[in-house]
Amino acid sequence: MKLGLGLYKHQLDRGHFNFARQIGATHLVIHLVDYFRGNPHNARDNQPTGGVKDGWGYAGDPDALWTLDELTALRREIEAAGLKLEAIENFDPAHWHDILLDGPKRALHIENIKTIIRRLGRAGIPVMGYNFSIAGVAGRTTGPYARGGAPSVGMEGPVDDPIPLGMVWNMIYDADAPAGTLPPITHEELWRRLEAFLDEILPVAEEAGVKLAAHPDDPPLPTVRGQPRLVHQPALYQKLIDLNPSPSNALEFCIGSLAEMTEGDIYEVVDHYSRQRRLGYVHFRNIRGKVPDYKETFIDDGDVDMMRVLKILIQNRFDGVLIPDHTPQVACPAPWHAGMAYAMGYMKAAMKTLGID
Repeated sequence: MKLGLGLYKHQLDRGHFNFARQIGATHLVIHLVDYFRGNPHNARDNQPTGGVKDGWGYAGDPDALWTLDELTALRREIEAAGLKLEAIENFDPAHWHDILLDGPKRALHIENIKTIIRRLGRAGIPVMGYNFSIAGVAGRTTGPYARGGAPSVGMEGPVDDPIPLGMVWNMIYDADAPAGTLPPITHEELWRRLEAFLDEILPVAEEAGVKLAAHPDDPPLPTVRGQPRLVHQPALYQKLIDLNPSPSNALEFCIGSLAEMTEGDIYEVVDHYSRQRRLGYVHFRNIRGKVPDYKETFIDDGDVDMMRVLKILIQNRFDGVLIPDHTPQVACPAPWHAGMAYAMGYMKAAMKTLGID
C-alpha cells in the first residue's frame, strides 16, 4: 500500500511536489482540469478566475486533448521530484460531454477518450479516474463544519435546480447555448450510456495497460439537479463491475462518498469490494452524517473508524495508493497545506502502526 497526495492543475509545480515528498507521499493523483475559472474561449469574459452562476466554471478547449508530450513531460517532472504519477482524475467535460449526454458529438468524443487513454498508456500513467455523471459534484456547502470551526464542505438538503443547457458535470462547455434546461432522463438510460461507454473504451484501456477507475456519486443521492445518479448506494458499484469483466474496469474507491450513502455498513462495503481486487486507488476521507445532510471532518474525527478501514484493506491485500482527496482547512497562513499535512501524518502513522512500510 502506498501513500499519495492529490493535486489540482494549478498545483502542478515543483513547490507542491516538494511539499508532497516532505509530508511522506510517494505517489501523486493529479487533475488536469481546474475549476472556478473564467471562460478562456470567450473574449467577453475577462475574469481569469471566479465562480460561474449555477456551476464551478468553464470546461477547457474542446480541440486541445492532453498530448503525449505534455503527459510524458509531467510524469518525468514528478519523477525528478522523487514521486510517481499514479493517476489522473476526471476527464475535461469539453472532451466527452456528449458521451454523458448522448449528444451529436458522441462518436467524436468516444475517439477523444480512446486517444487520451492510449496516450496515458504510452506516457506510463496506469490509472484514469472518472465520474460518469451528468450533474457532477453539485450541492456542496461550505462552513465551519469541522472540529474547532475549521472550514469544510458538506451538504444541507437536496439539490433540485435543473441544469442549464450547455452545462454538464457542473461545468459550462457551451457559453452560447440557448436558454433552457436539460431534460431529465431515467436511471435506466444513464446505465445504458455507461455500458456503451465501457464496451467501447475498456478494450482500448486493456491494450494500453490503463485502468479506468469509476468514482461513486458525490453527493450520493438518487437524483441531483433533476438528473439520475449511477452509484448512489454501495450495491450499485457491483452493478458497474458486472457490466464488463475487463480487468481495466476498476473503482476509484471514495470512503467518504460511500459512508455518506444511506444503505450498507461501510466496513462490509470496503471488505466486499477490496476482496475483488478492483480498487484503482482510494480516497481516504472521513465524514459525519448521511445524505442529504452530512459534513466532512478531520480524518480522525468522523463517523468512520479509519484504522479499521485500513486493517480491512491490508487483510484483502490492497497494494494501491491512498490519498486524502480533500480535508478541512486549518487556521494558519497555509490552510490547505496544514490540513493536508495533518491528514497525511495520520495516514502515515496509521500505516506504520499496522506494519505497512
